Amino acid sequence: MQYRHRLRSRIILSFLLLGFGLTATFALATLSLRNRFENQLIEETLQREVDNMVEQVRRDPEQPPAFSFYEAWTWSARTAFRVPLAWQSLETGVHDVTEVDNAGRDRHYKLAVRRDDDLMGYIRYDVSRAALGQQQLIILLSVTVVVFTGLAFLVGLWSSRRVMRPVSDLARRVRALQDSDHPERLAKYFPDDEVGELAAALDDYAAQLTERVKRDREFNADVSHELRTPLAVIRGASELLLTQNDLSDRMRQRLLRIERAAQQSSDLTTALLMLSRHERGSGQTDLVRLIEHLLEANRAQTTGKPVELSLHVESPAVVDAPEAVLSVAIGNLIGNACKYTAEGTVRVRLLADRVIIEDSGPGISAEDAARLFERGYRGSSAGGSKGAGIGLAIVLRLCELYDWQVGMAPGENGGAVATLIFD
Repeated sequence: MQYRHRLRSRIILSFLLLGFGLTATFALATLSLRNRFENQLIEETLQREVDNMVEQVRRDPEQPPAFSFYEAWTWSARTAFRVPLAWQSLETGVHDVTEVDNAGRDRHYKLAVRRDDDLMGYIRYDVSRAALGQQQLIILLSVTVVVFTGLAFLVGLWSSRRVMRPVSDLARRVRALQDSDHPERLAKYFPDDEVGELAAALDDYAAQLTERVKRDREFNADVSHELRTPLAVIRGASELLLTQNDLSDRMRQRLLRIERAAQQSSDLTTALLMLSRHERGSGQTDLVRLIEHLLEANRAQTTGKPVELSLHVESPAVVDAPEAVLSVAIGNLIGNACKYTAEGTVRVRLLADRVIIEDSGPGISAEDAARLFERGYRGSSAGGSKGAGIGLAIVLRLCELYDWQVGMAPGENGGAVATLIFD
């Protein structure tokens, strides 16, 4: 994951780097120019002085050479032994030398040398004070860099607050919209600039979302009312017909199937309505009774297949959730196991905190197990069976709403194992 600075931090950092870069560049340029001009001036002056001195001695050896403020010496080939040992190897040109004075302190000099076959000239110029001045200049420039960097930081901090104030205000107003069913328009609080353009775009987006939420709520209310009423009529009619004594077994089974379908549709409508509103319903559900009812409903649907459905209660459990929600969640898992088990067993185990559904069907792969709860995904073992791959996706959404956990895994001896954990 790549790290990103906040806009305000980027502005402050930019001003800080800008101030440091400019002042540091200024300081380096100043030092470079100072050294260049100083060395050029000193070296040209020394070389000119030594050339003049040698020419004066050549013209009149008896006359002391005239020079300005340098220490100067000349030696002929006959007196070359008097040249200081450290200077004897120096060629014609200007050299940097360091010597110790009588007080034991290091002194820095520029030494100009002119070596001819018959005459040698040396001029020494003390640059110790220039070196001290350069050190003082470095200290002064360092302080200047720090001061200008601090000033740039303060300017950046002030400027960022000024620049980011409209953005912070916009963010505060957007957060306030989260608790409002009728959001107030934002653009009127901001000038016609980039922030105002962003506020106007947010207004348009908020208006679209508000309209969509309104349509969804109206649709949910319509579905809740318009579907529940006919479903209740169907259930009431089927229950009334089932009370007749002259019904044939075949007709009674068909009426029971209609009643179960109406009940499943009613439970599914309730569950989907809760998902659309993203709200939890209340209620206490006895899982033993609910699972027995779901197994009975699936027995009727597996008529003709040699499949045995059984319930093993290891610990009775009561879950704090509406029966309709649990009926949809557990019913989908049991129905899925019955659907893909051509023969064998579908066993439901009830523990204190979970329901485990084991089947002896064709089994699933690890890849299918990881994706079965994706909307529209059907496993490789689905074959030509009917279905759109939506049921398990609804189960997953219900689990996310109630903070439950659901999963599917291959069985140890084939088949599949679905687990629904209630936290």
